[in-house]
Amino acid sequence: MTLTIERAHAPDDDVRALVGELDAWLAQRYNAEQRHGLSLDALFEPHVRFFIARRNGDAAGCGGVAFFAGYAEIKRMYVREAARGTGVAHVLLAHLEAEARDSGAMVLRLETGVLQPAARSLYARAGFVECAAFGPYATLPPASIERSIFMEKHFPSSS
Repeated sequence: MTLTIERAHAPDDDVRALVGELDAWLAQRYNAEQRHGLSLDALFEPHVRFFIARRNGDAAGCGGVAFFAGYAEIKRMYVREAARGTGVAHVLLAHLEAEARDSGAMVLRLETGVLQPAARSLYARAGFVECAAFGPYATLPPASIERSIFMEKHFPSSS
């Protein structure tokens, strides 16, 4: 199996398909106010880097990292069902972590959901721990985040 990670610079057909699949999956499990994913256009704003994972050349997953004052955040991480259990998620997550760390972020955060145990397990195995709501999530009405899990990972200082 050949696995590559490439940066997407625009919402092409693969990006649209992957994000559409993720949106459909989430819509079956969470109501609209409990879904906090970035729009396609927002994934390509200057403070976000978005990537496609390719398995044997085919789009197998995606994910991004958004940069904010004081932290970076994983956005829109998703692996197609056929590619789950093949290491795609692990490699993609490691790539997103490296992007954040290499860009100077000291902490990488994320929001996931209570109905996503496989994702939560992946993040925990990678060293993420649960934390309080952060950034804009912290100001949302409680009903909007009652099914959210917030996690973070601190990077050691290079000094």
